[in-house]
Amino acid sequence: MYQNLKVQMAAHNVTIEQLSRLLNVHRNTVANKLDGGAFTIEEAFVIKDYLFRQFDLSYLFKREVTPPAA
Repeated sequence: MYQNLKVQMAAHNVTIEQLSRLLNVHRNTVANKLDGGAFTIEEAFVIKDYLFRQFDLSYLFKREVTPPAA
């Protein structure tokens, strides 16, 4: 999960729909990537360059690992 990206999306009122249009993919694809999938390096640069230029890629795309349920 990309918690930092989600936080910045919320703070800047960026929706999944807007990301899907920017990346030219279905909104479900973006939702799946945000919830544990993987963005391509090209997608990461597009998101950073067009929406979050002020943040480092390493910050935006840091993956939060949740431990498995016992």
